[in-house]
Amino acid sequence: MRALAPWLCAGALFASAALGAPKAAHHASPVLASAPPPPPALLSATPPPPVLAPSAAPGASALPSVVATGSDTCREHVPEGKARPKLTETAPARGQSGHALTLALTLEHGKGETVLPGGFQAQGDDPNIRALERAGLYLPDPDGGAGPVLVRTESGERATTKLELSFVPLPAKPGRNTLVIPPFPISVARASGDVLVLCTAPHEVVIEDPIANTSNPAPRLNPPAREQREEWSSLKNALLIGAVAVVLGALVAWLLGRWLRRPRPVPPPPPPRPPWEVALEELFDVRHAGLIAEGRLAEHFDRVSDTLRKYLGARYGFDGLESTTREALSVLRNVKPLVGPLDAVEQFLRQADLVKFAKTVPSAEDGELALVRAEHIVRETLPTSLAPGAAPLTPEVAHVAPGAATPAAAPAPSVLPAREPSPEELEWGPKASTDKEPKP
Repeated sequence: MRALAPWLCAGALFASAALGAPKAAHHASPVLASAPPPPPALLSATPPPPVLAPSAAPGASALPSVVATGSDTCREHVPEGKARPKLTETAPARGQSGHALTLALTLEHGKGETVLPGGFQAQGDDPNIRALERAGLYLPDPDGGAGPVLVRTESGERATTKLELSFVPLPAKPGRNTLVIPPFPISVARASGDVLVLCTAPHEVVIEDPIANTSNPAPRLNPPAREQREEWSSLKNALLIGAVAVVLGALVAWLLGRWLRRPRPVPPPPPPRPPWEVALEELFDVRHAGLIAEGRLAEHFDRVSDTLRKYLGARYGFDGLESTTREALSVLRNVKPLVGPLDAVEQFLRQADLVKFAKTVPSAEDGELALVRAEHIVRETLPTSLAPGAAPLTPEVAHVAPGAATPAAAPAPSVLPAREPSPEELEWGPKASTDKEPKP
């Protein structure tokens, strides 16, 4: 052992010299001569290419435009003649594996300057992201409660921006580990359009296992499930289409209901029946009502008179039921062409007034003569298109609907008998035939 001790000491010295040589060479080597090109900024837009020439201005603000930070992951860029903003950094000395570490940065700059003008941008192929992962640090989900925070305050012509960045340490080996937060770029945009790039300093953090100081730790349950953040586009589109379909369906149903409830034109009423048909039909009903046989002669006269008055009013354009005999005759005398049986009409109306107002009691023959006379007046006052050469209408013809083909009428019997008329017949007209009338 005594013989080997000198050799062991020499080997240790040689090894320590070999280990210390690279560090000295690193600090003594010129950074600006062999530095690689700067990578894109970690949390902002890509800065302009760095200027490799040192600044000629003396003093603290006359730092070279590219400042070495001891790492190849970040290069500072400060335009010539511009002062470097004051950057204050605060990092925790200890942390736990899997728990977020927060790095607090405070920048004092001009009012017209903006920190991180492009916002927080981090891509997986960024060299800064790969450097963090190699160091055992990972960026958490921005929506998980540990996202970056940026607060800006202004005071006069100066502004202060506070930036908090969180990292999740996940060392490769269990137990206590020492991790180094590598420098990363922070971009600052000036009002003139220039972009400054500042590099943070490296920070060492001692990482402990969460259960390092717990004897016989019990396993912990999984954390509660978080809400789904995936956008369900198919369901969203289906709901949108369904809502549009419901609205369109309601609109179509409303329009269809209004169309079905629209006011429809009323069908025209049937054309009125000719007054002579109505009069002959009513007289036919009076003839077969049996009023004379029952002794109801006043009612028989009233019905015959009302039928004839209503016919004359409808035929010549006046209210026959509400007009007096004088008024009715005055209208009939002014009709052009003249009414043929005007004298017979006047005699009938005056006789009917005697029965109705003077309470004259007629006989059964008077009732029969009044009915025959009324039928004779109706036939004599038919329109000229029906009267010449046409057979007189019978009560059976009155029952035929308007426009229908009428059966051939039998020749009308002679009104005046062959014998000499009696005084009653001269006053009331010819008597009715004693033959039995056919039933309707």
